[in-house]
Amino acid sequence: MLNDAGWGEGNRLAGGDDPHHGFSHPRSTTKRRGRPTGGAAPFSAMKIRRTAAGFTLIELIATVFIISILLGVAVPLARNSIQRQKEVALREALRELRTAIDKYKDESDRGFIPVKVDTEGYPESLRVLVEGVDMNGVVGKKRKFLRRIPADPMTNSTDWGLRSYQDDPKNNSWGGQNVFDVYTKSQGTALDGTKYKEW
Repeated sequence: MLNDAGWGEGNRLAGGDDPHHGFSHPRSTTKRRGRPTGGAAPFSAMKIRRTAAGFTLIELIATVFIISILLGVAVPLARNSIQRQKEVALREALRELRTAIDKYKDESDRGFIPVKVDTEGYPESLRVLVEGVDMNGVVGKKRKFLRRIPADPMTNSTDWGLRSYQDDPKNNSWGGQNVFDVYTKSQGTALDGTKYKEW
């Protein structure tokens, strides 16, 4: 039987001074078991980068899709909003003009302003409402009914369609005797389906 000294001597004879001689080295064992080496790290990192890039592309496509849907909804709404604002402005302009015409008619019927032939007590033109008309019994004083002729928001001009008291309501041709009513010359259709010129 070998003692500790003999065993140590035999070990030195068989393997020299290497204390691990005759036994599996821990590092070599790890390599034999298929432990991943340093060369696999770049492949894993590249796979992760590709996965991240794939998600980024999907997110980008989803974002573009959502934005396109929102634009498809927002643009018609914005267009309708602008048209609705113009319709409100048109109604206000028509109301202002018709109110001025009615006031002119009322004062002519009451004898405050002179009535010319064939006018039926209505103004001869829209310009008369702005420039004013001489008042009966008052020298040098004119009665004005408008500060200015409102612009037609549909045509962006003050060129309104006119209709005299003698004209056929369905006829768009002005007889020229007086201004009984006004209407827009726009051929457009309102959001409610009616024609602007029929307002």
